[in-house]
Amino acid sequence: MADAVVIPGGAFGPAAGLLMYVSLVAERRGVTIHRHSWSQDRPNPFEPAVEGWVRGELTPLLDEVGGTPLLIGKSYGTNAALLAAERCLPAVWLTPLLTAPWVVAALGGATAPFLLVGGTADNLWDGKAARRLSPYVLEVDGANHGMVTPGPLTDSIAVLGQMVVAMEEFLDAIG
Repeated sequence: MADAVVIPGGAFGPAAGLLMYVSLVAERRGVTIHRHSWSQDRPNPFEPAVEGWVRGELTPLLDEVGGTPLLIGKSYGTNAALLAAERCLPAVWLTPLLTAPWVVAALGGATAPFLLVGGTADNLWDGKAARRLSPYVLEVDGANHGMVTPGPLTDSIAVLGQMVVAMEEFLDAIG
């Protein structure tokens, strides 16, 4: 794997928060990181039209990168799941929108492996669906949509460590 495309969520850019650390796992393995930033106002992530909008945003970058890059997406970015499925691209989906039927359908049609990461306190996460869709799942008890857990902040920092380990194991497993 030579390249990875990082797709942001709705709140932060592609080099911030969870995406920063997870993409570092790939970068430290020699993968070239390509970070996408949304170029215009985003449509509602819970309307099916968002899937086409995300396709329009990402297709030029994917065409430029070529090959079979790893996709690394957070939340809103998981609306690229159909694009990943159509192009047989492996992916890491952080806090995927598993309550959006089109995202779940796209994940269900994927042939390339993907890792799903979410928390039981995230109302957009569905652990049962995640485990049905992929053998690669990290579900963190009590973590919300930002993968923050209640209690001491060090507990949430430990979650970040779990995510890094899950990403390393996933990349090892898919070669």
